[in-house]
Amino acid sequence: MNANQFLKAVSQLQGWRECAFLLALAERSFPNYALFADAVGLKTGAKMRQLLDQAWEMLQESAAETTVPKLLTRLESLSPDVEAYDAYGVYPAFDFCQLLEQALLNRLNPSKHRATEASQLATGTVMTFIELSEGEDLDEGELVRLLDSHPLMKEDKAFQRDLVLALKRQRTPVEEFIDGIREDAANEGVSNLGVSL
Repeated sequence: MNANQFLKAVSQLQGWRECAFLLALAERSFPNYALFADAVGLKTGAKMRQLLDQAWEMLQESAAETTVPKLLTRLESLSPDVEAYDAYGVYPAFDFCQLLEQALLNRLNPSKHRATEASQLATGTVMTFIELSEGEDLDEGELVRLLDSHPLMKEDKAFQRDLVLALKRQRTPVEEFIDGIREDAANEGVSNLGVSL
């Protein structure tokens, strides 16, 4: 699957498939939030984990109309203010919150496509991390080569591509399929930035 085929496949995701894609991207980046919250002494990691779990559970069942707005309000209260912190870690943490928000908004308004933007956001988190950690003195050409060959970028691409393919092949969101993609996304607690809890 080349880049154009991937983008096309992502743009065609709808309904539960799109929601599962968004949740899986959020799941993969959850450790970025949890580590940041821990590092700055916020006691929000467990609450956010609970919120993410609830969002996954909603994929299997139809949620009451009032449930999603409540979860969105909770998410807002747990999201870090990027202006308030001087640490780089606030950005990947906030990116996670945006991914989870997209998954919840998908439940509220399934007709608006969100997967393409979310896919780019998740990849952007990885790119920025590599640029900051290894790309400081590189010119543009060197940076492009670094990003192309970087294991984290390759992993992100492979993860998203495999996820889209699995979703396209699956006819219904049966529990064991959803559990499988959730486990893959969780990646034994290692995030898309290669950091673990």
